[in-house]
Amino acid sequence: MTAITIGDPAGVGPEIVLETVLTPMIYDVCKPFVIGAREHLEQAAQLKGVTIQVNEISEPEEAKFEFGTIDLLDTGAAPGAQIVYGEVQADAALRAYSYLEKSIELGLAGRVDAVSTAPINKAALKAAGVPFIGHTEIFQALTNSTYGLTMFNVHKLRVFFLTRHVSVREACDLITRERTLTYLKDIDRELRALGFENPSIAVAALNPHGGEGGMFGTEEIEHLIPAVEDAKALGINARGPLPADSIFAFALDGHHDCILSLYHDQGHIACKTLDFEKAVTITLGLPFMRSSVDHGTAFDIAGKGIANGGSMVESTRVAAEYARMSIEHRQAVPA
Repeated sequence: MTAITIGDPAGVGPEIVLETVLTPMIYDVCKPFVIGAREHLEQAAQLKGVTIQVNEISEPEEAKFEFGTIDLLDTGAAPGAQIVYGEVQADAALRAYSYLEKSIELGLAGRVDAVSTAPINKAALKAAGVPFIGHTEIFQALTNSTYGLTMFNVHKLRVFFLTRHVSVREACDLITRERTLTYLKDIDRELRALGFENPSIAVAALNPHGGEGGMFGTEEIEHLIPAVEDAKALGINARGPLPADSIFAFALDGHHDCILSLYHDQGHIACKTLDFEKAVTITLGLPFMRSSVDHGTAFDIAGKGIANGGSMVESTRVAAEYARMSIEHRQAVPA
């Protein structure tokens, strides 16, 4: 089963989730149900000019999983709240957070295999007093996971990130031999758990032309090359560092199973340029699979009925695909 959370209801979440469960293909790849409030789905249906049939459930096992009927589990959070589109609201965040809590509860109990999440809003979470800044932190903390490893997935491209939501200047300071080796070990572990026998992990260089032997920077010599060699000594199929201006093209051609990008935009630009709508985020290292769209709540267009749900459809499809890979690998490996 795959749980789909509608995110912050003041944003485009309800609209893109509605489009997802109105996509027949989704029912071919998983058993989906929505966690959210009925009023938000019905408002989204009005915006889209469609009629929906909702099956309200209290447990996922009560779902019909039939195209044409939306199975909906409502947490009942923030009762009576009047949510306004496009505005930061504590009640909206409280609802969104409750949907995530429920999905995690079900995932920890083994009652769902994957969770596909619509966007939440960091400012709203802060206004509601939620002590986390985003999805990854919430899922890692509430599942007591050692780490939440972010992987972008777009077509054949898989991209991990050594650093993410920090300045470029700070990211450079975080590119160390020790940190790089830790990430290589975690990536290798997670890909093997998905069935990759000897995953090829290509490390992107930081400097132009990989530093040109130190002429354009020494991070490759001082940190990245030693980290790759350390990883190889542990039996990890790490490669690089390879110039960032070509590494993504080679990965698309099948030379590597994944890339370790060094900072946020290095990987994001490549993925979003390749296909903005198909770029989704996977969080590995959790007891279950979790995916998300790679865009925000889009308050500027929320409530206008024009949100494109393509990324949410892809998020749900990819979550189900990786969950299936993980399950099949576990079943194939002797206990």
